[in-house]
Amino acid sequence: MSDRKIPKDLDCGMAMIMEIIGGKWKPCLIHNISRGYKRPSELQRLNPKATRRVLYQQLTELEGYGIIEKVIFPVLPPKVEYSLTSLGMSLLPVIRVMDDWGTQYLENPGQHPTLKTA
Repeated sequence: MSDRKIPKDLDCGMAMIMEIIGGKWKPCLIHNISRGYKRPSELQRLNPKATRRVLYQQLTELEGYGIIEKVIFPVLPPKVEYSLTSLGMSLLPVIRVMDDWGTQYLENPGQHPTLKTA
């Protein structure tokens, strides 16, 4: 997204998806937005360890990649909501598998999670 002195090597699918959702809070943001949490204050409340600056930066990056869209309502004070684009919705199976894996790992740390497929 920003100019870098060392160009990123994005010549494979894994590098590309890590570029898009590889931020610490990006998968959580996508997951929470898909569950109906759209306001920045809601996203901040759901991710209290993340600073507002970092959340805003990662939301901006996701918007730049076309994963989410930002709507600013013309009211005072301004009201902002985020929603997933169709491209963002196409990431939901990946995010759900990540969530399932993490949940199963929490239940049995260090053991191989057996993912249940829908």
